[in-house]
Amino acid sequence: MTSPTTLAPRALYQDVAERLRQQIFARVLEPGSWIDEQRLALEFGISRTPLREALKVLAVEGLVTMRLRRGAYVTEMSADDVTQVYHLLALLESDAAGEVARSAGAAELAELRALHERLEKQSRQREAFFASNEQFHMRLLAIAGNRWRTQIVADLRKVMKLNRHHSLAKRGRLADSLAEHRQIMQALERHDAKAATALMRGHFENGLEAASG
Repeated sequence: MTSPTTLAPRALYQDVAERLRQQIFARVLEPGSWIDEQRLALEFGISRTPLREALKVLAVEGLVTMRLRRGAYVTEMSADDVTQVYHLLALLESDAAGEVARSAGAAELAELRALHERLEKQSRQREAFFASNEQFHMRLLAIAGNRWRTQIVADLRKVMKLNRHHSLAKRGRLADSLAEHRQIMQALERHDAKAATALMRGHFENGLEAASG
């Protein structure tokens, strides 16, 4: 009788990578700052080997920059970096919005509608709005069904969090973003692929303008 296959527990370096990721997003580790491996290894109660493996993961994601003989630094976004990330997000997510408008079923659209309605209720809760906004976008990508596009966008969205000037933090931008979401949701429900594509692209163009201001 064949014994059941058991799944190996997640490697320690993956847990360390997630902990570092959250410290970077929370600005405990600031963009541009040097990462003190010895201090973090002591803080986490681990050797430097899993820490270095975790840093390699974050370097691939773009959150950490490795410098020869100088160690690891939290990546700092330049104005050009921000522009390039938004440009790619606009291309990829507008393409996904068009695909969802063309092919999504009633249940999938209802799921997006529920996420959108959560956004409406969180318009005065900025951190909750940020989280739900990302969930809406990532669910739309999942429904569109191209896993490579979804992975690229997930990595780009991680890097976007390094930007010191979050687009939704600008006065008035959260309300504008919500209004744009309403229009996108309506286009999706009308199965208007052309409008959904254009509206999503405009959504990111407006986000870039706010993030650059």
